[in-house]
Amino acid sequence: MINRRQFLGGSAAVICGLGLAACGGAGAGANDDSAQKGSGDDAQRAKLIVFAAASMTESLTKAGDEFMAENQGYGLSFNYDSSGTLKTQIQEGADCDVFISAGQKQMNALDAEAEKGNDEGLDFVDHATRFDILENKVTLVVPDGNPKKIIDFNDLAERLKSGEILLSMGNSDVPVGQYTQKILAYYELDEEALAKAGCITYGTNVKEVTSQVGEGAVDCGVIYKTDAFSAGLTVVDEATKEMCGQVVYPAAAMKNAPQAEGAKLFLEFLKGTEASKCFSEVGFTPLATA
Repeated sequence: MINRRQFLGGSAAVICGLGLAACGGAGAGANDDSAQKGSGDDAQRAKLIVFAAASMTESLTKAGDEFMAENQGYGLSFNYDSSGTLKTQIQEGADCDVFISAGQKQMNALDAEAEKGNDEGLDFVDHATRFDILENKVTLVVPDGNPKKIIDFNDLAERLKSGEILLSMGNSDVPVGQYTQKILAYYELDEEALAKAGCITYGTNVKEVTSQVGEGAVDCGVIYKTDAFSAGLTVVDEATKEMCGQVVYPAAAMKNAPQAEGAKLFLEFLKGTEASKCFSEVGFTPLATA
């Protein structure tokens, strides 16, 4: 069984090539320094640093290439990881222009003007730039062939109770893990007891959970619809709002953004048609329009 401690670690740095249309090969936590090929002197570009949830890796990198094609004065550096890890990096002083979280909790914690959730009194978010950019769905996925013949969330709950299956889920500081905890609570399941019984294993972000399912190391996993699409995994059920609430991604520029004007320009671009198409292609529902 894989526990939380076994997955502790920092983000890995991966450099994507010039003009890459999508950075699908870069795993969660990758730092992608992107520059548009043939755009002139890249040293003249002002680099925007974007911290984003791991579940956005493929779609946001592709949208970023579209942005750079239209805005020759800017380059982009992406840091993809769990929203909890990114939140910690920001509060510890990491340079960041734009933050896109997979949950309101992590953004609220950094936003002094948030209606709730700013329990630590942190003040990093430029609240005037904040908006909800995307909606995702929480899904139950299985390895190729569905060896345990898992039907849906109801079946998952019953078979977890009987100890028949191994579920992979995100850690408690990761949005996808928090949504999964709500699903377990919905079915009145004791997460701690199930973990001790060897029925639950963990990943530090949604990409790790996705990999465990894809490799057949577990019988099933709870991940986002977009990650299931990107990884080609079989979805057997989709969680309802009653089970875990809505999965909404907030975006905002940081108050101490090194490239404040560029950050606002990038956020406006993400509301537009080109970016929305990149998000829709992998299963996101765009929520904002320029």
